[in-house]
Amino acid sequence: MPKKILAEYEAEKFLSRHAPVAKSVLVKKDSQLAAAIKATKLPAAMKIISKDALHKSDIGGVAIVKSQDEAKKAFSDFTKKARMKKLKLDGVLVQEFVSGKEVIIGISRDPTFGHVIAFGIGGKYVEILKDVSFRVCPISAKDAEAMINELKFGKILFGARNEKPVNRKVLVSTLVKISNLAGKNKKISELDINPFIVNEKSGKIADARIVFE
Repeated sequence: MPKKILAEYEAEKFLSRHAPVAKSVLVKKDSQLAAAIKATKLPAAMKIISKDALHKSDIGGVAIVKSQDEAKKAFSDFTKKARMKKLKLDGVLVQEFVSGKEVIIGISRDPTFGHVIAFGIGGKYVEILKDVSFRVCPISAKDAEAMINELKFGKILFGARNEKPVNRKVLVSTLVKISNLAGKNKKISELDINPFIVNEKSGKIADARIVFE
């Protein structure tokens, strides 16, 4: 059966009805940048949006900009890169910059158990740490607490090196909400939120991808 893939902008619009998402504006031309930055504020993250480039950082498709001039340069660089790599460009996303700890949240369909939710430490060390816990969907708040407690490197989230601990209630609430998505949307075969950025006050989805059967 053909699959429908939602890249970041579409995936985040879909998820915004269920969980907190970083504010973003998709721009098609550089004349739209000023309004987009006014809506998201500076600094901002800018990203290539293309179904041909789902792993944006691998091709240099992500930039943090601190001024209008930097935003214009990033937009120009991204459009040139898309032409060079023959990517079908949907636009460039201007997204509010969210600071905090990065975690990953995912849903996949297991042939035995059905939809399964994964939760783990994210960021640049995600492939090295491979610190992930799993549960069958849907989960309760108690299950979410257990998933958090199972992480080997959970101290990174809760005050290691005298840093402020992240908001545990936000993590638990988001895990429960995302786990419920599978029951409401049976055709989801994959859902990747990487990262969900959480700090001591709040948490927001900063990148996502969804595959529907």
